[in-house]
Amino acid sequence: MPAMTSEAGGPGTDPDVVLYIRPNCHLCADVAILLDELLGADGYRVVDVETDDELLPHYAGRVPVVAIDGRDRLEAPITGPDLASALAAAGIGV
Repeated sequence: MPAMTSEAGGPGTDPDVVLYIRPNCHLCADVAILLDELLGADGYRVVDVETDDELLPHYAGRVPVVAIDGRDRLEAPITGPDLASALAAAGIGV
């Protein structure tokens, strides 16, 4: 029987971590710094919600939001310990 895969990928793939932001958001910048420290600059994607008409109404008042494998896990305010816990819970070693 073949291995089951999720939307984010199959066994052995890296989890997809996304930081949803808005321009000139100091909280977003703070979370990006935390993610850089925990995952490295290439360990996550940044999505500006103002560039997507579908994302803007959903995220505009909530940024920053961290999603892991397509599921929103944290939203403002996000602390370093909360972020580290969410990543660890998703199986991402930090």
